[in-house]
Amino acid sequence: MIAIFDYGAGNLRSVENTLQEVGASYTIVRDAEGLGRAAKIILPGVGHFGQMMRALDQLDVRGAIVERIGAGVPFLGICLGLQALFEESEEAPEARGLGIFAGTVTRFPADARVPHMGWNNVVGPARLLAGVGPEPYLYFAHSYYVPLNPATAATCTYTLPYTAVLESGNVFGVQFHPEKSGPLGLKIVKNFVEL
Repeated sequence: MIAIFDYGAGNLRSVENTLQEVGASYTIVRDAEGLGRAAKIILPGVGHFGQMMRALDQLDVRGAIVERIGAGVPFLGICLGLQALFEESEEAPEARGLGIFAGTVTRFPADARVPHMGWNNVVGPARLLAGVGPEPYLYFAHSYYVPLNPATAATCTYTLPYTAVLESGNVFGVQFHPEKSGPLGLKIVKNFVEL
């Protein structure tokens, strides 16, 4: 069963609708016990890095998420859910990320119009992008980005190239919103479901 983790993110319902659309069985979980039963985990995210990390700590699930990822459970972080995988973010320097990957989530340069909002193309050989064409247009809404790193599987360019898809073993993350990206987004979620 796929577990969607509910910490209060605004895009939870859209992610649910997407899983229903692709015929996937899922459940909403709000605690470590629910995460412990999950065959796959999706962490949706919109909003502020600090608020998200505080919510995960208040729900006492930080350790459970890290443990499940370490145990090989397939994990998909969406938007802020991708950013949470890193050690820290310039958006909330006082907040500690999950630390699955080294590095800092960075704000777009001062001369960039933020948030980066709208449709942009993604380029790369990511497994999640199988069957969506060579440069799919997907929907983004963010002011902070994950710099290119060894786990970058596909990139987007908005003033500079950055990580649009991250893949490392059982860990996947997307900066765009597949749940708001139409048929291509559905296919990307289906690719994760069928891994």
